Amino acid sequence: MNGFFDELAKKLAERWLAMLALPGLLFVASAWIGGQLGWAHAVDVRLLADEATLQGSVLGAQAGPAQALTVIGLLLASCGVGLVVQALTGPVRDCWLGQWPLGLRRAQRWCTDARSRRWHRLVAARRELQARYPPATRTPPQQAEIDLAAERVTRLSPAPPARPTWMGDRIAAVEQIGVNRYGLDLRFGWTRLWLVLPDSLRADLAAANGQFATTVITTAWALPYLVLSVLWWPGLLISLAVGLTGWARGRTAIAELTELTEATLDLHGRTLAIALGVAAPHSTGPLDPAEGERITRLTRKGR
Repeated sequence: MNGFFDELAKKLAERWLAMLALPGLLFVASAWIGGQLGWAHAVDVRLLADEATLQGSVLGAQAGPAQALTVIGLLLASCGVGLVVQALTGPVRDCWLGQWPLGLRRAQRWCTDARSRRWHRLVAARRELQARYPPATRTPPQQAEIDLAAERVTRLSPAPPARPTWMGDRIAAVEQIGVNRYGLDLRFGWTRLWLVLPDSLRADLAAANGQFATTVITTAWALPYLVLSVLWWPGLLISLAVGLTGWARGRTAIAELTELTEATLDLHGRTLAIALGVAAPHSTGPLDPAEGERITRLTRKGR
């Protein structure tokens, strides 16, 4: 047990160092640079070197306890910034997934409607191509044109848009597929499905979810730098770089997570049906809509 707790303490220390201390120290250093240089001398390296030399001389002239307190103060400041960023991850995630606050409901509806109109235009264009090129006489270039039109639809959303953001529609699409294709309401059935999944698949899903969570944290770090840009304009460039990087990685992570979730539903929906007694023990194949509806009734419990 001692070895277990030693390893646990090591993992916690590594997580603290990676998620709070190092990014926080980097921000504290950036804030100090911004405070020293300001807007007028934002990229004046010579002035920065002079200020750093002066501050180093002042710190070096102090007694050991004062130097230790300075280091502790820097660590506390970096952890404080890290904790603030951790608190900002919730709003960032909700913004990405289209779960906007009440004050933005009108904007949410407008964005959702705009995405829905565009999606239906793309679907109509694909159907028009399918009608123009009948399967019996369709040539490979014509089929490629149809495939490209279908890809545009899927790239926007795999199902009719229900949320104002691309990432939110990826999550909503999986829920719609569960209901429309399998009759299963994942809002109630997912927890039960999770419990009957193989350990290896649960590990893959947890890893994909963790990757998405990491991109949310990365993007949240853009907000303190945005505030810093009021004093030091390079903070705006850092904020944009961090935010865009996190956003791009977030789109990739949510695409992988939703594809894996949909595949899980395809391959293991029947596992849940068997576990709940809805399907025969030795039955195979994807979940039937009637079975999915029975599972939904069981898991909703009249709610």
